[in-house]
Order: sequence, then C-alpha cells, then structure tokens
Amino acid sequence: MNSPLLNTVPAGQADPRKADSSMGALLLDAGKLSPEDAERVLRMQKETGIRFGEAALRLGLVSEDDIRQVLARQFSYPYLQRGEAGLSPKLVAAYEPFSPQVESLRAIRSQLMLRWFAHGRRALAIVGVEQDDGAALFAANLAVVFSQLGEQTLLVDANLRAPRQQEAFALKPRQGLSDLLAGRAELDVIARVPAFVDLSVLPAGTLPPNPQELLAREGFRSLNTLLESRYDVVLYDVPPFQAGVDAVAVAGRAGGALLVARKDHTRIAHIGRAAEQLVDAGCEVLGSVVMAF
Repeated sequence: MNSPLLNTVPAGQADPRKADSSMGALLLDAGKLSPEDAERVLRMQKETGIRFGEAALRLGLVSEDDIRQVLARQFSYPYLQRGEAGLSPKLVAAYEPFSPQVESLRAIRSQLMLRWFAHGRRALAIVGVEQDDGAALFAANLAVVFSQLGEQTLLVDANLRAPRQQEAFALKPRQGLSDLLAGRAELDVIARVPAFVDLSVLPAGTLPPNPQELLAREGFRSLNTLLESRYDVVLYDVPPFQAGVDAVAVAGRAGGALLVARKDHTRIAHIGRAAEQLVDAGCEVLGSVVMAF
C-alpha cells in the first residue's frame, strides 16, 4: 500500500516510483528502500547510466534477493522469502525458485505439458511406490511450479489415510475431499493459496473409516470431471502404492500417473509392479521421478 509520503514528490525532484520500469516503485512499496535511499540511487543512476537495480546494489541498499523478488513481480512469477506466508520450508519451489532442484522441477513440468496436458488432459496422479518416497512433497512443489507458469492449478490431497498437504500449505483444519465424496460438503472447501494466485488446494478433509470405498465410488469420477472443467491442471497426491489400492482407484480416474521413487530406498521390482497394476487399471504411466533426500 502506498503511504501519503510516497504520494507527494517535492517540486524539482524525480519521482523514484517511475524509475526503471517501476523497479524503484516496487522496492519502495516493499519497504526495501526509503524515499531518501531512492534519491541516492537515482543520483548514481544519472551519473553512471546504469540501471536502477544495479545502482541500488552498488550502494548496498538492497540485496540480490530483493532484486530477484521485484523482477519476479514484474514478470508475474511469484515466490516467497524464507518464512513468509507460513508455508512448509520444504516447498523449495516457493522459496528457492532459482535452485537446481527447482530447475529440475521445471524440466519435469515442461515434459508433462508436452506429453500430457497439451493433449487435452487435465488430471494426473502423483504416486509414491513406498512409504517415505517423498511423493507428497514432490506433488506440492510440482503444483507450485505449474501455478507459477500461470496455469490454474488444483492440488488434491487424495491421501485419506495420512494427508500432508494441509500442513504443507498452512491451511486451517477444514472439510475436504472425503466430505465432498460423502455428500457432506460443497466445492467451497477448496482453498486458494494467497501467496500464489493460480494455486488452490483441496485438502483431504475428515479422515474416513472407508477411504478405499469412497475413492471407488462413481461420485469420484463425477467430481474429477467437474474439477477438470474448472482447472488447467489437477494433481492428485495419493497414498503410497504399497499402502493399498487407493492409488490405483485415483490414478484410474485421472487417466495418468507419474511414479515417484526414492534413491537408495525404493526397490526396482516394486516400481515395476506398481506400473503394471496401474496400466491394468486403465491408467497411462508417464514415467518416474527419483527423489534424493
């Protein structure tokens, strides 16, 4: 929010908010620069001919991360400072978008866009093979990078046994997928993630005594069709394959699955068995991702 001070520029002084395609304005609005600091930057910029951001860096008034944050806003590429918004620190796509891990996520996103979503598909199940393979974490980060691309993205926590997405995205306890499938809730249980305008999360909701039966109902097929009509990308986080047949039920409805394995943890034979059963259920297995942590 602009303060009254920033809305008044004395005669004869340059307005730093108009500097360098709004770089100065954004730094001011974010509280990274004071009006006096901005004047110093403008003087150096005039003397040296360099860009506003570079001048601010040379003067030691802002950090490189401050500049990256502003550039991200200018190009509609949202990400957060560490600790901001209360999201899990493991969401590297939200906090460290220029790290090697997130570059790998973007590469996977590109492959999925070309091989799956570009062909009219909207839903995809993220299936871990064994416990602690990191599938829930991968699904959460993948949802963030899809939303950063400007795709209207919905992450569905379909792990009705041990859900994790509510905690990852700092959502308050609420109804969710299980309540929708049981006819006890409406679509307003879907939560938008304020920090990422194109990202929403459908939490697991009340833990039911019959998760397998809920996911196998015809109502889940209808719900998936409805969600696909409203979002560009629908990602399902499901229980690990070895925890039961929930993953098969969800992936069969979504039509496609991406397997997640963990380096030095997941057995190759188990990956092959999971892929075979998913294919038998009418699901296309797009490939696998190996997590190292």
